[in-house]
Amino acid sequence: MKILVPVDGSDCSFRALAFAAEMATDFDATLHVVHITDSRDEATEETIRRARDVLDAHGVEDDPDVRTDIGLDFRPSNRIGEDILSLVADEGYDHVVMGHHGAGTVERAILGSVTETVMDAERVPVTVVP
Repeated sequence: MKILVPVDGSDCSFRALAFAAEMATDFDATLHVVHITDSRDEATEETIRRARDVLDAHGVEDDPDVRTDIGLDFRPSNRIGEDILSLVADEGYDHVVMGHHGAGTVERAILGSVTETVMDAERVPVTVVP
């Protein structure tokens, strides 16, 4: 089994990563971490550092991947969701584990939700960690 875990730097994404690390260990699965962003900066490096710390704490070997799309000033959440779905299809992932911020109805209507985009596509099983 191949598990994809997108992280965005939020605490809930790191909780999802910890859950996925345990899941990968329990099911002898391959786990891959990705951070999708507009540009690589200090916040990106901190996100990757924290992801490595979680992986190390659970004894999982992976080198978190950073995907950037130079030229976009703002990356709406539905676009990031589509990027995740493209990775799932291109790399043959069997499962996605994601955190969810629990944004309210108004915020979701304006900004969309990466997690909802991935779940609504129904391409692979998705585990959502609050």
